[in-house]
Amino acid sequence: MQQEATSSFLTRCFVLTSLIFLASIQPCYGQTSGGSARIAARPPAPLFHGPQGKQRTEIHFDPNTNTVNLKMLVQDQNGFFIPDLHSDNFAVYENGVRQQASVSVEHAPVTIMLLIEHGGRTPALERLLDIDIRSTARQLVALLGKGDRVQVSAYNDAIRTLTGFTEDMSQAEEAIDSMSPPPSSEIDLYDTIIAATKGMSSIQGRKAIVLISTGINTFSKASYDDVRSAVRSSDTPIYVISMAKRFHDVAELEEPSGPATHIDWRTAERHLEEIGRESGARTYSAEDTTNLSAIYDDLLENLRVRYVISYRSSSHEPPDVPRQVRIELVDPRTGGPLRIVDSNGRAVPFRLFYEATYVPAAFARPGTQP
Repeated sequence: MQQEATSSFLTRCFVLTSLIFLASIQPCYGQTSGGSARIAARPPAPLFHGPQGKQRTEIHFDPNTNTVNLKMLVQDQNGFFIPDLHSDNFAVYENGVRQQASVSVEHAPVTIMLLIEHGGRTPALERLLDIDIRSTARQLVALLGKGDRVQVSAYNDAIRTLTGFTEDMSQAEEAIDSMSPPPSSEIDLYDTIIAATKGMSSIQGRKAIVLISTGINTFSKASYDDVRSAVRSSDTPIYVISMAKRFHDVAELEEPSGPATHIDWRTAERHLEEIGRESGARTYSAEDTTNLSAIYDDLLENLRVRYVISYRSSSHEPPDVPRQVRIELVDPRTGGPLRIVDSNGRAVPFRLFYEATYVPAAFARPGTQP
């Protein structure tokens, strides 16, 4: 049994256990005062629908320098990033031993597959929503910046790539604008999601699929359980912009006795929420597509911003033995728990998301085999 376990460590097929620490505290906006960190007041509720997916975090070990780099999230109870924490607010332990760590904030460029539903069995309604859907897509592209890449794809009964991954956002906008009103077609949501996750598997760095969808699936070889299995095993989060409520409202207004009003919208919305959550991301409802900047700011912050913790491991354990990492937020003056408060002095409960286990042998030196 020990030999089997050791072998698994040396093949990079190791399991990183994500720990979520929950705490109630009170904090500072750019400063620390009176044992508290204070942050700006934030919305009282999350912008996304349904529960937050399990966040995927990153950890890397450099065997040449014994250095650990860990990227983590600190969020309030509604999923908003908590800014302005400093190195002395983080207590980092490995195998129970305090490490000398430095902390910075990373704003990483992102690679996004923008996946847009474009078609269906009700072409008249689809044409009415065509402007909304294209506006929803364009607003995301407008917020991407230097170093970001986007691929624009549309799907109905099959998935079509309108432009490959590009840093030229004008090219992406032209691809979106070139989408003509959709003809009558089936909607193959499940096979599309599975194909998209496979297509993103080779992409390195911070990445995501942004799915603009009503949640309708009228034809698919794959089952819903197949989709759930695919997104759980994928390393690409799927941020969903749900058009279900918007489509339902338009259908009731324009065709109150039409077939679209008989769709099981509750199930469609639930499936979209579950896809977002199980992929490690979030699902938003685009009920009003006039201005989605708050939703996209939340999405992009959740995707690209991380605290980066770096330290040289003091452990002398063999490289095939798992090492346990524990991180706490502390008041540097007392060493006790850090309290985080908003600008009104109200306590801000927070959560820490990070990979808590790594195996040094899984990170081979250059030119060697793990």
